[in-house]
Amino acid sequence: MCANGEFLHRVYHVRCFTTLAFATYCRKYGHNEIDEPMFTQPLMYKAIRQHKAAHQRYVEQLLAEGSLDKAQVRTIHDRIQELLNQEYEAGRDYRPSAKDWLASHWQGFMSPAQLSRIRNTGVKADVLKSVGHAITALPDGFTAHRQIKKVYEQRRAMIESGEEVDWATSEALAFATLLSEGNHVRLSGQDVERGTFSHRHAVLHDQNTGAKYIPLANVFPGQKPYQFTVCNSSLSEYGVLGFELGYSMENPNSLVLWEAQFGDFANTAQVIFDQFVSSGEAKWLRQSGLVCLLPHGYDGQGPEHSSARLERYLQMSDENPYEMPQIDQREWFAGSHLGTQTQNVNWQIVNCTTPANYFHVLRRQIHRQFRKPLIVMSPKNLLRHPKCKSPLYEFDDIPDDQGIVGVRFKRLIMDDTGLMPKSRAPRPEQEPGYKRVVFCTGKVFYELHAERERQGKQNDIAIVRIEQLVPFPFDLVCREIYRYPNAELLWCQEEPMNMGAYFHMQPRLESCMRAEGRSTNGRIPFAGRPPSASPATGYAAVHAQEQSKLTHEALDLDYNTPWASRGTA
Repeated sequence: MCANGEFLHRVYHVRCFTTLAFATYCRKYGHNEIDEPMFTQPLMYKAIRQHKAAHQRYVEQLLAEGSLDKAQVRTIHDRIQELLNQEYEAGRDYRPSAKDWLASHWQGFMSPAQLSRIRNTGVKADVLKSVGHAITALPDGFTAHRQIKKVYEQRRAMIESGEEVDWATSEALAFATLLSEGNHVRLSGQDVERGTFSHRHAVLHDQNTGAKYIPLANVFPGQKPYQFTVCNSSLSEYGVLGFELGYSMENPNSLVLWEAQFGDFANTAQVIFDQFVSSGEAKWLRQSGLVCLLPHGYDGQGPEHSSARLERYLQMSDENPYEMPQIDQREWFAGSHLGTQTQNVNWQIVNCTTPANYFHVLRRQIHRQFRKPLIVMSPKNLLRHPKCKSPLYEFDDIPDDQGIVGVRFKRLIMDDTGLMPKSRAPRPEQEPGYKRVVFCTGKVFYELHAERERQGKQNDIAIVRIEQLVPFPFDLVCREIYRYPNAELLWCQEEPMNMGAYFHMQPRLESCMRAEGRSTNGRIPFAGRPPSASPATGYAAVHAQEQSKLTHEALDLDYNTPWASRGTA
């Protein structure tokens, strides 16, 4: 609804009788009140200058109809002017307090100035089994599609055997365990019920009656209606993401997720990311735990279906790459040694490579005393990759490593060769025989791992996965640099050099190298696609050649990054 700002009674009427957002337009000089409008609209603004201000017109109207006398008008005017002056003066010395950060329904949550304790995200094994059985059971008399029935039988087998839990099952377990703890879970986006890649199948359809069944709405007896909500959205990334952001801000105890059909398509919601998700806490002191799932990965699907533009989100992070966090070694094994590092950044960006890590990062969103937006470079190829599986014990609450307290999301995953089991201590036993450490993130790890095994270089090259890009795991990267004292560092990615994480990683890796007393020339060796205007090629054969080339270069100990520009020898 619209109302002319000069007719204040109409504005009041609109405000009282609608819940819709509205704007009152009563500017005198257009968009910029400082500009000289006579430059371009001389006749219009000659008329405007002879036009009385809205305030003056309204006062004259009230006086003429006898609603107020001049003394009453002066009293109201003086009271408002005094209020404005008081607030202006108070603003000079204003410092935000904890209550300014959080609305009333956010009681118990921490501001960035308050240290939040670390909470574990593992779940008791019997609970995992219980909810796992519930979300893989189909009701009697329900006729599922034969392929979907097979999918659910396979998921049930994963739960019962405790082996090879895949991505979709890990997500369902994360949702189900949060629901069983009394939380609300909400997922929206284009085709999220089935999943763009036909992997989720959160809503099942009876093949005879068309009736719907939602397993996650039936995790436990007495589950509240709509405690789990999954809905396919309209084709408006901008509108839907904005709605889900608002939902997350009003419902801090809900896991609210928005999934792009492909990460590439999130660019039509860039205004929401730029103006609200990335900067809302800094500008308006309002937290949000919104999760954005952006399918990302180079599978030969062309320039519009390969890249979620990871580099954009990394560039919008407000972390200083040259400022190492203060580390409390006494709290290392409890996970609280980094203080408020996560609370002090504007958002989190992850690129998980295991179903278990995805499970823990989703649960972490709820099991903490503050809220931060989470950007997930979610997989496509890994949804069915035979190696991208996790044993069920990685989801439970019993630590696998000696000395570690609790089970949580792994910000970095160590190499799986050499001295085993790998120590997670800040100063582990060193492995001087390794010649190179390849740092990477996302699905390229599996290609590097397979090629390293094919070449038999397990004792020469370590592959370390950066699962959390923001905030950066300075502490864990320093540990890996210490572990391999004679190894060269190299960053490998699928994306072109001017995209992906390379320019985000370079200064941070250098900061870690300097902290460990290692020399650096300002350029971390790089293996990946050369700089390009397009995210990816449109030819499958070219894609395969590029992919093979970058993995071979990353593992070639004689390879030197060609820093010269394109087209030169």
